[in-house]
Amino acid sequence: MAIVVKPPQKYDLFEKHSVFCAGSIDMGAAEKWADRLVSYWTDLPDLIVLNPRRDNWDSSWEQKIENTEFNAQVTWELGGMENADLIAMYLAPDSKAPISLLELGLFANTGKIIVCCPDGFYRKGNVDIICNRYKISQVNTLEELAEEVKKRVELKEFQSLQGYWKED
Repeated sequence: MAIVVKPPQKYDLFEKHSVFCAGSIDMGAAEKWADRLVSYWTDLPDLIVLNPRRDNWDSSWEQKIENTEFNAQVTWELGGMENADLIAMYLAPDSKAPISLLELGLFANTGKIIVCCPDGFYRKGNVDIICNRYKISQVNTLEELAEEVKKRVELKEFQSLQGYWKED
């Protein structure tokens, strides 16, 4: 079974394959879609799933660099995306996901993102153009996203950039 790691847990990605679940959270209002993805990967024992949806998230945390809890959360997420083999991004039709759009731009050129942006997402046209321009794989459903990740992990078809990013 895949191993799920959430912030602020530490992890070691160098012994296994890894996927970061990026996408719609909307301060906890979005569906827990990453849990659905994990259910598709039960037969992948060598997979570490980095799920940024923190169990003890406190929406009253001030979103400033000086806030140690908020800073640690964002730093954990950036490190996870930087070091994971794959980034599975889901942009839910009923969400805004502005941070996910920022992350899409930040990691567009890495060759390791798979995007699911169904019809109805308010910036689907922008997402489609970015994916086309940077040759980012796109799928239409959450199930297809899960299957694409599973296929790449089983076939070891991903570009690992582990160690590429430098820490501050």
